[in-house]
Amino acid sequence: MTAAPAAAPAVTTNLADGERPRKGTRLSVRLAGLLLGLVLLAAAFALSLAIGTKQVPLGEVWSALADPVGSKNDAIVRELRLPRTLIGLAAGAALGVAGAVMQVLTRNPLADPGLLGVNAGASAAVVTAISVFGIGSFTGYLWFALAGAAVAAVIVNALGGSRAATPVRLALAGTAVNAALFGYVNGLQLVDLDALETMRHWAVGTLAGRSMELLTTALPVIGAGIALAFLLARPLGALALGDDSARALGAHLGRTRVLSIVAITLLCGGATALCGPIGFIGLMIPHATRAFCGSEPRWLLPYCAVYAPALLLVCDVLGRVVVPPSEIEVGVVTAFIGGLIFIHLVRRRKAAQL
Repeated sequence: MTAAPAAAPAVTTNLADGERPRKGTRLSVRLAGLLLGLVLLAAAFALSLAIGTKQVPLGEVWSALADPVGSKNDAIVRELRLPRTLIGLAAGAALGVAGAVMQVLTRNPLADPGLLGVNAGASAAVVTAISVFGIGSFTGYLWFALAGAAVAAVIVNALGGSRAATPVRLALAGTAVNAALFGYVNGLQLVDLDALETMRHWAVGTLAGRSMELLTTALPVIGAGIALAFLLARPLGALALGDDSARALGAHLGRTRVLSIVAITLLCGGATALCGPIGFIGLMIPHATRAFCGSEPRWLLPYCAVYAPALLLVCDVLGRVVVPPSEIEVGVVTAFIGGLIFIHLVRRRKAAQL
């Protein structure tokens, strides 16, 4: 009778002691994965500056950044590739974080700014600004892109069934909106041939031909979107558990959803105004990084902010070297790779349901 009470605390203590290493190991894995992402991002950044129609050795890349002497390689690195790389960094982080927020918010593993029509809405709005309203400033493009992204997100959510939306219904609604909007964009290009050269930069996503002034204009919008998404990490984590659980944890569901849509609009609108519609980055990266960081938004969002720009820069480098001396736009490369991954994800989910 007296031995049993003494044994219980011993068992409890042993269980607690056994849990601590597992928690510490999980934290170590997450931190190691984040550090690996930073290393990969630095490598992608360096490759983006060094590789192109003319190869520039890494040593000369560093000299061009730290101690330029006015050489041809200095001009290539500083005036052409550095703005392109920084824009890829900002746009990649924006699309990756937007994709993660969309997947957590909708509890839909197939949610993606491109797949659900948000990027297409921003692109269609920019093309309308060029062709219909004759707007030629990047500031005007940016505001139209933000409005188009917001309208497309609302339409897809409504067509998908709003709160009752399922992953399949949202994917179908996004496909329909994508098809309609890109048909509209192509129609405007055929009608307004004078503006075709300008509009085609928003028909297919590309990092080429962008200046540093564009980045400085869009960066506050993208930065505000990323900051807002990070501030929403905790309530989004509660929302991912279901509405009832989120209420029990004290989360404000309506406010969280509205602010999340605002963050997605800022991120997708800013990125699309910079580069045009680039798809699948927001789909691929959250899926790939969950293996390291799990589904908690407070870890998932930083992972996406690091790995997504690394992937976008690598895809941009691939587009430069596949068919030299020509280039393939980065939007085409991400669509090809993302399409294969999307098929794999759909087949895996179908197999899991059998």
